[in-house]
Amino acid sequence: MDYFFAQIEERENPHFKGKPLVVGADPKKGKGRGVVSTCNYEAREYGIRSGMAISRAYSLCPTAIFLPVNMSLYKRISISVFKIIKKSFSKYEKVSLDEAYIDITEKVNNFKSAEIKGDTLRDEIYKREKLRSSVGISGNKMMAKIACELAKPNGIKVILPKNSKKIISKMGVEVVPGIGPKTKKIIGRKLDKKEPRVKDANTLSKRELKEMLGKRGEDFYCMFRGIDHSPVEEKREIKSIGREHTFQEDTRDSAKIIETFKKIVNEVFEEAKNKKIKGITVVCRFEDFQTRTRQISFDAKRYDNDFYYKKGISLLLGLLTENNKKIRLVGFRVRV
Repeated sequence: MDYFFAQIEERENPHFKGKPLVVGADPKKGKGRGVVSTCNYEAREYGIRSGMAISRAYSLCPTAIFLPVNMSLYKRISISVFKIIKKSFSKYEKVSLDEAYIDITEKVNNFKSAEIKGDTLRDEIYKREKLRSSVGISGNKMMAKIACELAKPNGIKVILPKNSKKIISKMGVEVVPGIGPKTKKIIGRKLDKKEPRVKDANTLSKRELKEMLGKRGEDFYCMFRGIDHSPVEEKREIKSIGREHTFQEDTRDSAKIIETFKKIVNEVFEEAKNKKIKGITVVCRFEDFQTRTRQISFDAKRYDNDFYYKKGISLLLGLLTENNKKIRLVGFRVRV
């Protein structure tokens, strides 16, 4: 789906159309503490991007329309969209509220037929929900995802398998799933390039990549050549219950951090106390917006609040020990 949250808000409020719109948090005249969840293309022209501090977004475009996240509405529309997908396709993998991979190998004989099916799906979604979407088609998940990004907004793009390596070679290595800033830096250091491209990474042997990046290096060797063997598989949606707290000011005050953490653990426990829990995750966002998580799993059963807190505070302290920067946000969630 194209700029899903913001597009829904435009649909619900037609007078927002054509104006820069940001969904995320209250900017409070540049002093807000949240982040941008998504924004429309008019806002992107000002340099606003998802994940950006809401205060930064406000400084880039103070005249933009800023709206809070209306998750119940977005989830309801997402369910409707996936009903449309399910009606036509049996094999799909839900990635998020607004994204999915669909395997149509058994339904078509060639890429032209696949393109027709993709356009039909986009038309059905628009007819039902009056929302635009984009479709990428290729021989594997990674290249289909890349094709989809190239198709946005409101388009369809086919990358034939024979052209995959040529197309991906021109892109930065971060286009490959699993390559974030840290891995990009390691590859760049090896190649002596600050912004390494896939064609640069293709000069590295499978052995070199494995020595640098472990087993994932072998996967990256294939992906740099447009090859991705990961299947489209239906996964049971992992359900979780959680809370996050953004501090009014970045802090390293351990008493304040622990007190806040204990409070959100209590809130999560109250909501989840009658459910069987399979694990917990602790989230910590630092002043530079680096977000770290730690999680543990255990036998699914009911646990008391003290158990949650002891396990959670241990993970949190581990995160605080490995990074001495001030804290912007802490979070806690349980998997049910």
